[in-house]
Amino acid sequence: MSAQTGGSLPLVLLLPLLVRGSPALPMPGVCEANGSVYYEGEWFSLDSDHCTQCECTAEGPVCGRTVCPALPPPCIHVSHYPNDCCPRCERIGCEHRGHVYELGQRFQPSECEQCTCGMDGMARCMVADCAPPLCVNPIYEKGKCCPECKDGPNCYSDSSQSHVILGETTVWIDKCTYCHCHDAGYWEGNRVAKCVKIHHCTLNDDHRMRL
Repeated sequence: MSAQTGGSLPLVLLLPLLVRGSPALPMPGVCEANGSVYYEGEWFSLDSDHCTQCECTAEGPVCGRTVCPALPPPCIHVSHYPNDCCPRCERIGCEHRGHVYELGQRFQPSECEQCTCGMDGMARCMVADCAPPLCVNPIYEKGKCCPECKDGPNCYSDSSQSHVILGETTVWIDKCTYCHCHDAGYWEGNRVAKCVKIHHCTLNDDHRMRL
């Protein structure tokens, strides 16, 4: 039997088999096959099929077809040699989430991952660490890992999140209240603007000033 990749040897599934050439009433402990005589305990291959292995037993030859071991999942190139019973894995890469990559190959399984197939057959990946977006309405685009603020930094005018204010701007929410949205340097997750309400002001008054 031929040696296989990785040191694994083919297994033989033994089943009783009548080998052509065996006598109808064989002598106990003697088997005839391939034009030869084999004694109990001896192993031999059939000339007609070298992948069938037989053992001579007291009841006659017991034969089985070679059972090939499974090839490794990251096998890239498989060869079938005429004298081998089982295929050989000639080249191994990296298996990652059902896909096989060449040794040394760089690949991106998702928008936020960068991976390399190591020379040892192991895939190593780095996941992007996105900074918090400087806005309350970031856009996630296909093919990009981190969200983007298309309109620049902004914030909500209040906790109701009904009105968005651009960064570094001050707006009147009503006649008595104005709010200022911090700039990018002071955003740091501050999603709500700082608002000031004028004392002794009613909505019927017009206290709005140029800010």
